[in-house]
Amino acid sequence: MGKVSASKKKSVYQLAREELDLTRAEAIDRLPGISESRLVKIENGSVAIQPADVVLMAEGYNKPELRNHYCCYDCEIGKIDAQKTTNTEDVHKLLVDMAVSLKSVNHNKIRLMEILNDEIVEDCEIIDFKQILNDLDHISATIDSLKLWCERKGINTKSK
Repeated sequence: MGKVSASKKKSVYQLAREELDLTRAEAIDRLPGISESRLVKIENGSVAIQPADVVLMAEGYNKPELRNHYCCYDCEIGKIDAQKTTNTEDVHKLLVDMAVSLKSVNHNKIRLMEILNDEIVEDCEIIDFKQILNDLDHISATIDSLKLWCERKGINTKSK
């Protein structure tokens, strides 16, 4: 069996394995508890991937962003609540994104205090309020992306 499938539509899980140039047989050595037949079914989408599978793949392939992908695209709750991260491979882009995002924080803080001072978001404030929330979401996603980058590099960012 070749390392790269000829299939045109590949799952993110298959692409993660192929980026490492692993056959499925080689991959299962890194994924204790996942059989080769289950890996085939996960990759071709004929079985629903389980959170435990994603955790194993994220660790075994050193691709923590697979957890974020699962939460955003495969988990019904995550599809509503999870924050999509950006590309975690280019730390310089992450730093530029963070710098641009943080530039607006002070202005947004003052405007948010003005809007929420009376505990009412008036119609004339809704556009600004939504923009501030979007800016905060972008900062949050950039932070999460930076944490994933650190995890890939073996840097522990968890506080005790």
